[in-house]
Amino acid sequence: MDDPKDTLHRYLKVAREALLWKLDGLSDYDVRRPLVPTGTNLLGLVKHVASVEAGYFGEIFDRPFPEEIPWLADDAEDNADMWATADESRQSVVDLYGRVWQHTEATIAALDLDSPGVVPWWSPERKNVTLHTILVHMIAETNRHAGHADILRELIDGSVGHRAGLSNLPDLDAGKWRAHHDRLEETARLFR
Repeated sequence: MDDPKDTLHRYLKVAREALLWKLDGLSDYDVRRPLVPTGTNLLGLVKHVASVEAGYFGEIFDRPFPEEIPWLADDAEDNADMWATADESRQSVVDLYGRVWQHTEATIAALDLDSPGVVPWWSPERKNVTLHTILVHMIAETNRHAGHADILRELIDGSVGHRAGLSNLPDLDAGKWRAHHDRLEETARLFR
């Protein structure tokens, strides 16, 4: 039987890898381009998740991430964690995420699932948490944004999939996908 902590940890790792994989093979322009009205972009998603993970596995358990994250400061621009500035290279964002992973790995290794923490920005009745709660929360958070990344990547170049070598979709050629899309559009129009 799997150890519950190991299982949760494995799911977090898979979600992280899926998110980061969505950058592979794209130009610096494509990883930064905003494809929806709110400006959501692939590199911004990675930057955001790295920032969030640094906080949840850091200060929540009195194990602060050792680097300052300026876009999370009280005086930072709104949404500064959701896009990379011209001074922030793709590699610097990816490297930050890697350092956050290392910090998270150390926190997970050091604590038991029932180890307590406090999330000051959560409501009073929810702010007292355990490592278990935060692992579940970060799995959900990372997968949510990996789902955003799935859609953005498909919009950029048509690439789909859960991870390298696993598309999760039927093996249809472009014509069959177009016919499927057209059928769904036709059905949707019935409800105008």
